[in-house]
Amino acid sequence: MLTAQLIDQGACRQVDIVRAFGVSKNSVIRSVNTYRAGGVGAFFSPPATRGATVMTPEVTARAQQSLGAGWSPREVAAQLGLKLDTLRKAIQQGRLIKPCPPQPGEPIPATAPLPPPPTATDKSTRAVEDAAAEMGTACTRPDERVLAAFGLLNEASTRFETCRDVSFGGVLCALPALEANGLFRHIHACLAKLRGYYSTLHVIVLLAHMALCRIKTVEQLQYQPPGELGKLLGLDRVPEVRCLRRKLAALSLDDGPERWAGLLSRDWLEAAPDLAGALYVDGHVRLYHGDQTALPKRYVSRQRLCLRGTTDYWVNDVLGQPFFAVERPIDHGLLEVLNSEIVPRLLRDVPGQPTEAELAADRYRARFVIVFDREGYSPEFFKAMWQTHRIACITYHKYPKGDWPTSEFAEVETTLPNGEPVAWQLAERGTWIGDRKSGLWVREIRKRTESGHQVSLISTIFGGSALADSVRLFSRWSQENFLRYMMEHFAIDLLSEYGTEEIPETKRPVVNPRWRELDRQKRSVKSKLAHRQARFAALTMHPESDEAAQAKWEKRKAELVEAIEQFEQELKAINDQLKTTPGHVKWDELAASDKFERLAPSRKQLVDTVKMIAYRAETAMAAIVREDLSRPDDARSVLRDLFRSEADLLPDVDHHCLHVQVHPMSSPRSNRAIAHLLDQLNAAELTYPGTSLKLIYSIAGDAEASNAVPEQNPADQEV
Repeated sequence: MLTAQLIDQGACRQVDIVRAFGVSKNSVIRSVNTYRAGGVGAFFSPPATRGATVMTPEVTARAQQSLGAGWSPREVAAQLGLKLDTLRKAIQQGRLIKPCPPQPGEPIPATAPLPPPPTATDKSTRAVEDAAAEMGTACTRPDERVLAAFGLLNEASTRFETCRDVSFGGVLCALPALEANGLFRHIHACLAKLRGYYSTLHVIVLLAHMALCRIKTVEQLQYQPPGELGKLLGLDRVPEVRCLRRKLAALSLDDGPERWAGLLSRDWLEAAPDLAGALYVDGHVRLYHGDQTALPKRYVSRQRLCLRGTTDYWVNDVLGQPFFAVERPIDHGLLEVLNSEIVPRLLRDVPGQPTEAELAADRYRARFVIVFDREGYSPEFFKAMWQTHRIACITYHKYPKGDWPTSEFAEVETTLPNGEPVAWQLAERGTWIGDRKSGLWVREIRKRTESGHQVSLISTIFGGSALADSVRLFSRWSQENFLRYMMEHFAIDLLSEYGTEEIPETKRPVVNPRWRELDRQKRSVKSKLAHRQARFAALTMHPESDEAAQAKWEKRKAELVEAIEQFEQELKAINDQLKTTPGHVKWDELAASDKFERLAPSRKQLVDTVKMIAYRAETAMAAIVREDLSRPDDARSVLRDLFRSEADLLPDVDHHCLHVQVHPMSSPRSNRAIAHLLDQLNAAELTYPGTSLKLIYSIAGDAEASNAVPEQNPADQEV
């Protein structure tokens, strides 16, 4: 108004106002036009409105009627499809009156009959309530969160609400299998006790749900509905990404994850002594593409390249189920890790090993069997394992000699551990491997394929059979399938954190960087020398008929002779340096510029342990689902659909039950398989951890299951 008066009276120009106050030219012109059209009063008149568009008289009357009946503003907003903030603003402005609750003995005013408040909220209603929460998305328990923020609450209580169509609700069907595989075992003894709103149990269950629902990283959690995932934990919402990172960092302190993984692997070995009799060992390179540290390069067979990364050596049973993994940032191969870590650990943890007296009574009896690929082929290692520990080894023959006659092969029918029937052509002989001093006699078994190719394996199980040894070795693909499945579905190669740490003092030598550089130069010079020699050998034809061509030929030949002599001199100099350069040096002898750090292992150990439990739980459930499927290979696909399906949560506090009604699958055959699985899960009678509610599973729409669910009392919405 003031600037418009100055401009209208000619005291200043419009451009002076724009420059002095930094406003736009359009706003100045608009103010001048307003002043000239309506004077000073035009700046103080209320703006014209089009009337109420949301809180219409009809909506206002219905809202006032519901408030008078004792409904809360949140329930009224959910019933009428309004935003809670809109309803609160109407109450603050006096358009709606929220009556005070009647005092004891005071009569309740009569109102028109209204339907009772809903006993089970659907997804759309929950989405509106979660978005309207004052403390943040889905933070509908402000009292507990405030207490936890001031240190007056150690953990939030687990309370389930009656909810329909909960996203990822089908993953609750995996809780019995997760519990049977040790998800809740030893966590309080090994892992740190978290303080605050989220407890250790909440975080561990959330990690297991993320693994089974294929939420592969913590960062991907921000793209999922936090309130829906929170309902599965008995909370209002799951932690946000930053909070979950802090919780994982607290749980990964010291060596807690390593001790937890060690206790679980021992429990798994003791729970399946038959499967622990034959153990598969294989290495897996976990690639690293970051720039925090320069990890050494190693050969990656699946990509046929040498890439930076760290090697994990996995130990599995014949079904491919994992027992434990050993990380090697400084890797010297399979034989070194077998001798230094895996074999001592197996000697300590494998159950049912024969006593010394039993071994002395039977000279062919072994403690257990280790199966690995050609990387571990070593007659000296086989001999040491048998003579020192009585451990038998099975692997492929690295240097088989010629094919055996077809007449020695016989067809044998058998069944693999996964239930697949096979028929093989097998033959067996005794074979000496290695030199005269360190070699030994082994059993050599060969399998003849349909094309006539012979696959040779060797075994130091002297009291076994060719069929049993063949089944053990050729079932090794279960471990390969496990690693591939874990990479694709559980993302074991992804980083859990970006931090690095110094490698602890180690006595294992490392490759000398100077020797590596000389070796690279040697291979480069040899390649160039071989190329020139091949070109020189191609110039054997003497062009006698053409004098010009002969001169050109002699010139090229002379140039090649000169280049060959030069490369031969370079190769001789490099070989002389290699003779005086050690191939390996101690870690402490490396220069500071050549040292590297390892990826921080604690959080990776924690997350990998939960993923191993999730994989074992899924494997156990797949074995049940296969019983009712005509195509057993579809079991895991059906389970993946189950974990990501919606479900209804119906708690019954009077009977101490939590009914989980899974929505039907995409086909009748899947529904039959899931119904068979749910019968087995109900027989387990699992109580949800941290509560007294027994889990009861069913498929929504099943008549028997619907009759078994009691009517919900509005007062028991939260249990």
